[in-house]
Amino acid sequence: MITSLKLNGFNYTRIKTRGAEINVASAGKGSPLLLLHGYPQNHLMWHKIAPALREKFHLICPDLRGYGDSSKPLGDEQHQTYSKREMANDMIDVMHQFGYNKFFVAGHDRGARVTHRMALDYPDKILKAAVLDIVPTYEMFTQLDQAVATGYYHWLFLIQDNGLPEHLIGLDPDFYLKDKLNRWSHYPEQFDERIVHDYLRCFRNLDMIHATCEDYRAAASIDLTHDKVDIDKKIECPLLVLWGVHGMMGKHFDMLNIWRKKANNVTGKALDSGHFLAEEAAEETFQKLSDFF
Repeated sequence: MITSLKLNGFNYTRIKTRGAEINVASAGKGSPLLLLHGYPQNHLMWHKIAPALREKFHLICPDLRGYGDSSKPLGDEQHQTYSKREMANDMIDVMHQFGYNKFFVAGHDRGARVTHRMALDYPDKILKAAVLDIVPTYEMFTQLDQAVATGYYHWLFLIQDNGLPEHLIGLDPDFYLKDKLNRWSHYPEQFDERIVHDYLRCFRNLDMIHATCEDYRAAASIDLTHDKVDIDKKIECPLLVLWGVHGMMGKHFDMLNIWRKKANNVTGKALDSGHFLAEEAAEETFQKLSDFF
């Protein structure tokens, strides 16, 4: 039996939220900092920088609903189960059960989209926020061109209905996940083989494949509905934007200009990395997050 890896020195617990059961690793003392992972990974993506961050913060690293070892609710026709609003609600519940009504949050990829929604829905709770290597979902769909559609084809593939992506990915999930890590990274040698094995362990679960497809289906439907309602609403707290200079986002979008239309107080920088900043450019990612928070 293949067992899950754990972050050394972290305590693990499962927290029931309004709609899921969340696997959470936590450690450290100080101000609370919530770290949210992206697709197709789990909380272990922070393994290179978590040990240092826990020296300064009370670090809380969950698996998003549908990912890792968190529960994987079945999707619904409106895809509300995996809306970023519901996933943000999970994180509010997690932090409340840790005793925090106000906290810092940093998210990468899908976790950054949850971070964006959480900052809009709960401005009184988010003290500072950081988003890693994304542009807002609404901008992704409205500014999509051939180059971005080619590099991020999964945005269009995973939203297909009738179980199409679930079936095709499920035929060889190892190939699919490894391709994503290699395709989106600039320094693939920076991945830890043991961590990748744990990503694979989780991704071989057909329920996770379905859940992650639902995450993207929500992005193309209910999330856009929420985003349109809030089209003129800005993030109130200080926002740090980091991206990989070799990644798709940095090459095709004016990152700071886009986010300055979405937040009142924005700083940011491109790092020498592909998409996976915390693994490809761990030292600089740690320093930027540490200094900001």
